[in-house]
Amino acid sequence: MSLRLTQRQLEQLALWGTQLAQAQQWRGDLPVALLEPSWLRLRRVPVERLAGQLPPDGSEAAPELVRYRQLRQAGLDDWSAQLQCWQEFGSADFQQAQRHFWQRQEQGNHGWTLGHYLALLQAYRRSLLPGRERQLPLLVLAHPGSNEQHRLFWLPTSREPIGHTCA
Repeated sequence: MSLRLTQRQLEQLALWGTQLAQAQQWRGDLPVALLEPSWLRLRRVPVERLAGQLPPDGSEAAPELVRYRQLRQAGLDDWSAQLQCWQEFGSADFQQAQRHFWQRQEQGNHGWTLGHYLALLQAYRRSLLPGRERQLPLLVLAHPGSNEQHRLFWLPTSREPIGHTCA
């Protein structure tokens, strides 16, 4: 897949890549590029502010739901697992976690989950290790209201961008 960027956007990415190349260590002000294709807007977000600008969906990681999945995997039927969670967390908290999860599923988050966010951070940190090629993360945001997934590209200095969908 190729990215369609303007000359100005390519220049911005090159500048941010230069800033990244000069970094001596992991810092919160390292750049993450966000491209909003519907507005043809490219912006730089410091990695420390990424979660605030693009909040990942962590609803499936709620302790109540994690415990429920563990109980189901251990062989408990649906009702028994739910009763156990009610005893451990309280029925109101368990039901709130379920409601929040299903609301997030209905609203959609374009596949941008807590797992994808943490994977981005881990890969970004790894790219700063000695002997590694520095790579600038570029998140291409899905069109608002669509079922599309956000796409993550890594912009290395010597190759074509490597991308994947956040799903």
